Amino acid sequence: MTMDIRPNHTIYINNLNEKIKKEELKKSLYAIFSQFGQILDIVALKTLKMRGQAFVIFKEISSATVALRSMQGFPFYDKPMRIQYAKLDSDVIAKVKGTFQERPKRPKMPKGLDDARKKKNKDANRPGIHAGQAGILNNVNAEQPPNQILFLTNLPDETSEMMLSMLFNQFPGFKEVRLVPNRHDIAFVEFANEMQSAAAKEALQGFKITPTHAMKITFAKK
Repeated sequence: MTMDIRPNHTIYINNLNEKIKKEELKKSLYAIFSQFGQILDIVALKTLKMRGQAFVIFKEISSATVALRSMQGFPFYDKPMRIQYAKLDSDVIAKVKGTFQERPKRPKMPKGLDDARKKKNKDANRPGIHAGQAGILNNVNAEQPPNQILFLTNLPDETSEMMLSMLFNQFPGFKEVRLVPNRHDIAFVEFANEMQSAAAKEALQGFKITPTHAMKITFAKK
């Protein structure tokens, strides 16, 4: 019988679907595990020995503990995840932690430039917004009356139906996710009724699918 591994910042996941590309796997893991706390890194290696396995490194041990309990056996790409704390002496983790300390800090912008940038209207900074899109953006700001369909904006390019389904199907009444062809930054999510859609909207408002994209959720226009 193996001894229990002591709780630490890193969880080790195996029994993952080996057909999923490494980048997609990492993004999907980030999408479902970042609800438990800040993630420092996700390590997924495609070597033969390491296939179907990944490490998720949290900033706080408490986040790792909740994630392990909550997601144990979760059907991820049709296979139940097996999760345990990583063994402390894992080479992978030692290397990753090493790289974290060495990672250079982002250079700060000169103060004048930074202030000027902040003052600019955020939408004006977005490349290539034409009149039609600007109209969509303006409409989003006017809050629609509650209904069972949510409208998501500010999604990262790599958002997939799978990722959004995993986020929203933890709420009762979830029906489906609809992506918009040729537009990766918006999507619709349908629930059985408006009370259920409102609960999901409340819980996931501002959820960061990636560190730079906080999801905006409004009720869809009828």
